[in-house]
Amino acid sequence: MNISYAVENREGNSSTTLTKYDVYVMSKKEKLLYVLFAGAMLFAMGMIFYHNIILSLLITPFALFYPKIKTKDIIEKRKNELNLQFKDMLYSLSSSLNAGRSIESSFREVLKDLSILYPNAETYIIKEVEYIVRKIEMNETVESALEDFAVRSGLEDIQNFNDVFKTCKRTGGNLIEVIKNTSNIINDKIEIKEEIHTMLSAKIFEQKVMSIMPILMIVLLTTSSYDYMEPIFDRPIGRVVMSIAIVLIALGYFIGKKIMSIKV
Repeated sequence: MNISYAVENREGNSSTTLTKYDVYVMSKKEKLLYVLFAGAMLFAMGMIFYHNIILSLLITPFALFYPKIKTKDIIEKRKNELNLQFKDMLYSLSSSLNAGRSIESSFREVLKDLSILYPNAETYIIKEVEYIVRKIEMNETVESALEDFAVRSGLEDIQNFNDVFKTCKRTGGNLIEVIKNTSNIINDKIEIKEEIHTMLSAKIFEQKVMSIMPILMIVLLTTSSYDYMEPIFDRPIGRVVMSIAIVLIALGYFIGKKIMSIKV
């Protein structure tokens, strides 16, 4: 299947409607904005911990790593949105098949249902179902369209659904019953993910607060008792201690983020 994919220059906007969800390429403007933002934050943190402009400027180059970190967050957020939207697509598809429609007619009906649920035409699942319907109208198989979608999605749930669908079509199984059962299983899995995320929301917030607390404590002590903090800012050993503190805060944040990221 020879399909050329256009890599997005910014979220939700590409030269074609096809999106490879595992890939996100920032525009130069985006990279510049994220680097400037991260640089400003690092400089502010440097001034809080060192009270020295030169030392604060020395840590700002680490801002160059921020676009890469942000890219991963954007990809993860985009795939999570697609996964939730895919669940709605399965509900609609299962209902249409139960009503006696063919698989081709069901996808056309799914597009109508999703257009009501998601008024924005740029919604990921809307664009994907539109692409499937167009391929059907061009006398191409549903299997090829779903396979292309599964490959580009990079999501296990969509890939599993595609595998089951292809197997059922090849072996002549009860397509309606298989899709219904598969939809229920995948929907249960997605709902479990949502429940876990809801349960972790409070802990994630606490983790962010705990990451900020040491910085706030230093600001509080500096403004209320500068004489007490002055040796830390003026002596080399104090700056070494502050550097270690920055490293530990950063490690604590990334380790906590990793712990909170639970895969189902």
